[in-house]
Amino acid sequence: MELLTAVDALDALANETRLSVFRLLVQAGSDGLSAGDIAERLGARQNTMSSHLHKLLRAGIVKSRRDGRHIIYKADFVEVGQLILYLMEDCCRGSAAVCAPVAARIKC
Repeated sequence: MELLTAVDALDALANETRLSVFRLLVQAGSDGLSAGDIAERLGARQNTMSSHLHKLLRAGIVKSRRDGRHIIYKADFVEVGQLILYLMEDCCRGSAAVCAPVAARIKC
């Protein structure tokens, strides 16, 4: 992962609403949620939610797909796994064994 890609992802998550959206999408798993469902569950306006979802999409940590009239959003577990691995890359002065249990749990 590139440094600027990691910065974009972390910047997208560095907001209370977007972090809540992302955690909600992680809970939803591969089924994902529509923007309306996300807004309703978090008590937010749909137009505001759209801008937050767009920032998460641009950062590459959320994916979207069309389902009829709705757009379904889901967390991109592969990309987030890569971000976590990038953050842990030089863990404990390069002693991979220390971070290996955490890295092994990341399914990329």
